[in-house]
Amino acid sequence: MSRSDSPTVVLVHGAFADASSFARIIPELTARGLNVVAPAVPNRSLLGNAAYIASIVRQIPGPVVLVGHSYGGAVITVAGVEDNVRALVYLAGYALEEGESLGELQGAFPDSDLATALVYTPFPIEGSTTPGTDVSVQIDKFPSIFAADVDPRLASVLAVSQRPLAAQAFSEKAPAAAWKTKPSWGLVAAADHTINPDVERFGYKRAGMTTVEVESSHLVMLAHPERVIKLIEEAVRATAH
Repeated sequence: MSRSDSPTVVLVHGAFADASSFARIIPELTARGLNVVAPAVPNRSLLGNAAYIASIVRQIPGPVVLVGHSYGGAVITVAGVEDNVRALVYLAGYALEEGESLGELQGAFPDSDLATALVYTPFPIEGSTTPGTDVSVQIDKFPSIFAADVDPRLASVLAVSQRPLAAQAFSEKAPAAAWKTKPSWGLVAAADHTINPDVERFGYKRAGMTTVEVESSHLVMLAHPERVIKLIEEAVRATAH
């Protein structure tokens, strides 16, 4: 498959991370002739983030495979309804139902270790006198909760450079669920301490996804990049015309 007719893989990062969380898989995907885009997600609101990713997808000529990690799974669930999206890949992610919020999906299962390690910080909202609330992870707890099987030196960098998620994103309901009309693949991080793995399993099963399980921490792309690449390649092959 030449680069000109292969799908573009759009990598959507999650909360408490940024696009550098895909650093170990991007070179491998591009080496396989795939076009790759890894945008910076604002992490301000689910609806706003989905609209932003959808705008990027619309400007890409040709087919797109959307890959979402963690909260990025919720984002691609909404943004994935764009016409040129051919497949969805969830990495330790939230697969929301239409009309469901992150809080509702997560609240149906026992809390992960993340619940007791969150930090809430006000931030200014332009044009408003009421501040928003940023949610982040305690720096000292970040490595064990988020990246237990990642190089400790890297985990320490990730801990202090995390990108918070606005609390608003937890309560907004998904206006659409792209997995209803797009073929989808899901990876469960079975040793996840950020999202209860049962939340991942439930969402994937409900969506009828092709699912794999990896004994991994939440940051599976950094801990087990080869397994992630294999799953993305499977989605690319299955949707290539």
